[in-house]
Amino acid sequence: MKRSNEPIIWLLFGAGGMLSALVAPVLVLITGLLVPLGLLSKDVMSYQRVLAFAHNPLGKLVLLAVIALFLFHGVHRFVTTLNDYGLRGGHATMALFVGIATLLTLVTAGLLLGIGF
Repeated sequence: MKRSNEPIIWLLFGAGGMLSALVAPVLVLITGLLVPLGLLSKDVMSYQRVLAFAHNPLGKLVLLAVIALFLFHGVHRFVTTLNDYGLRGGHATMALFVGIATLLTLVTAGLLLGIGF
């Protein structure tokens, strides 16, 4: 039986979906409603505080995980939507978009490492 990479792709899709369901509403609530409406202090999202979070190694890991898993989840949803509209590209399309998500994840990792510690 030929080995497949599909379980890895499904794992990234599932983890991204779970993270999207749990983290995205909180991010939208904080950055889109609470801070702009003045219900939270503007210091919550200040440049210095966010930069300090990004300097922390655990903060870098959290940011990388959120961005990467959102990317892989979005890519899978996008390819599924293309398939639903009749634009079937098969494994080549999925490989292209997973490659793009992987490239963007590596770029994100590089940028996070470039911030420093």
